[in-house]
Amino acid sequence: MNRFRKTAGWIGVAMLTLLIDHAAVAEDLSAGQKLFTQSAVPACALCHTLKHAGATGEIGPVLDELKPDAARVEQAVRNGIGQMPAYGNLTDDQIRLLAKYVSGVAGK
Repeated sequence: MNRFRKTAGWIGVAMLTLLIDHAAVAEDLSAGQKLFTQSAVPACALCHTLKHAGATGEIGPVLDELKPDAARVEQAVRNGIGQMPAYGNLTDDQIRLLAKYVSGVAGK
C-alpha cells in the first residue's frame, strides 16, 4: 500500500507539472498574439495574414504559407526585411514571444 501511495504521489506531481507547463504555454501564446495584433507598432497584423490571429494583411507575406521558424521571425523583427521595418521598440523578451507565437501557429 505504501508503494502505491508513493506512485500516486509522483503521478500527482507529474500531472501538476504538466498543468503548470500548459498554463505557461497558453500565457506565452496569448502574449505573442497580442504583440502580433496590437502591441507591436505598427501591428504585424496590418501587413501579414495569419489565420490564428484573424489577420488578413496584404502587404507582407502570408505567414500561414511561409511557415517561418522562430529564428527567421526573430531575425526579420530585429533587422527588418524588404519593406518590413526593424522593431527596435520591442524588448528581447517581446521579440522571442512574438517569434515563438508566429512559428507555433503559422500554417496550423
